[in-house]
Amino acid sequence: MADVAAHITGTVWKIEVQVGQQVNAGDTLVILESMKMEMPVEAEDGGTVKEIRVKEAQSVNEGDVLVVLG
Repeated sequence: MADVAAHITGTVWKIEVQVGQQVNAGDTLVILESMKMEMPVEAEDGGTVKEIRVKEAQSVNEGDVLVVLG
């Protein structure tokens, strides 16, 4: 299992994946908005989305787990 965490403090603008979806390294999982800039959060490794721990429009801090891959 691999936790994918926010690399910045911001707001979840869009969730690009669903639980059960297969992803590859480099795929965008979540898009965060911070200071009017959109910042993609990408998978470091491939795997299956096991859990999505955030909702769109939710505020997150740097280091918060957004998605769990298995």
